Amino acid sequence: MSTPGLSKYGHVPSQYTPEEWEARCDLAACYRLVENYGWSDLFGTHISLRIPGTEHFLLNPFGMLFGEITASSLIKVDHEGNTVGDSDYPINPAGFTIHSAVHMSSPTLNAVLHTHTRAGNAVSCMKEGLLPYHQKALTVLGFVGYHEYESVALDHSERERIVASLGEGRVLVLRNHGLLTVGETIGEAFFWMFRMETACQYQVDMLSSGRELQAPSKEVQDYTIEMGLKLFGKGGAVAKNQQWPAMIRKLEREVGDDWRT
Repeated sequence: MSTPGLSKYGHVPSQYTPEEWEARCDLAACYRLVENYGWSDLFGTHISLRIPGTEHFLLNPFGMLFGEITASSLIKVDHEGNTVGDSDYPINPAGFTIHSAVHMSSPTLNAVLHTHTRAGNAVSCMKEGLLPYHQKALTVLGFVGYHEYESVALDHSERERIVASLGEGRVLVLRNHGLLTVGETIGEAFFWMFRMETACQYQVDMLSSGRELQAPSKEVQDYTIEMGLKLFGKGGAVAKNQQWPAMIRKLEREVGDDWRT
């Protein structure tokens, strides 16, 4: 447990525990990184994070751009979508439906990241989904699931179907909609999105080239998918996502640290 009044991000405002403040800072940093990578969609998507040791999670205010979000502006909600505490903004009910589905399904899936990027949407509309043509795709394919489009996610009964579609995976292609990644930490969810978004961008570029494509052999595809499961799966060499502090340093160099306020 963190020292009262102090956290890995320094001083903790009196209204928060150190654990909640660290969660708020990590989530605010993720929002800013998503903005910097060009993955945001004005107010249209969400990233959520469970506050350690609680049944509450943090969500973006509906009406603030990702580049404006700070640790203290994030809204705390319960599993029923009720706001805990005060905020000048509401939450997006569609965002609550999708994110609460994952949070309610597992005590360890603490972070959920959802995007509407051009490449992610393009692949979500392709009948074949993510194709096994390159290393970036092959190493994530073992973690990818698909969820059929059911219109704007306002029906809470869809939650159980979202969870079933995700299964034990870490990446969910929301058909005709976008991408969703999950993780035990915000860093894990972020890096899954980075891998999947990059794989989708490669695929769109590849298919738009008009050239004859060279696919790896089925044997090499299967081997590489299995290798990805070992590298990124639980206990794997890359599973801990130790690169997250480097992303925090990158963010501080590029935009400063006002997101910590």
